[in-house]
Amino acid sequence: MIINETHLEGCYIIQPKVFDDNRGYFFESFNKEKFNSETGLNVNFIQDNESFSSKGVLRGLHYQIGKHAQAKLVRVIKGKVLDVAVDIRKDSPTFGQHVSIELTEDNKNQLFVPRGFAHGFIVLSDTAIFSYKCDNYYNKNSERGIIYNDSELKINWVLPNDTLIVSEKDIILPTLANAVL
Repeated sequence: MIINETHLEGCYIIQPKVFDDNRGYFFESFNKEKFNSETGLNVNFIQDNESFSSKGVLRGLHYQIGKHAQAKLVRVIKGKVLDVAVDIRKDSPTFGQHVSIELTEDNKNQLFVPRGFAHGFIVLSDTAIFSYKCDNYYNKNSERGIIYNDSELKINWVLPNDTLIVSEKDIILPTLANAVL
């Protein structure tokens, strides 16, 4: 696997080595020893989540605060999404900046989203199955978010705004300036 740090410290794009043949394909989706060695981190994933969504569904921007903060390793099993991570570490030189990447069933790329980042994605294909590995358990009381269309973040979600499908919970999230971090 190839692990490259983005312009946001601690946020990595992971490109697995895929072995294709007439039977299909095989790849190692995660190797803790390799990941920790190449990044200098000590990540221990303890919870896996999966979501299914239709085209235009936008989930995010979500994060957890305090002792329940989560790092995530995300990938697409089926379909195509635009995945976004926003640096919300107040003392970071890249505070408020984001990285976005297309994750697809074909490219099999992954994004490592460290603690201290908000995360979201939008489905670009007819449907998508999205997988998350998390290094901490979900805690409802620590859940927070930032409105996806915060003008200060300047995120291009690719699809027209009037075609987006956003949950009632996500549509009322605060801007980064008003968020609890």
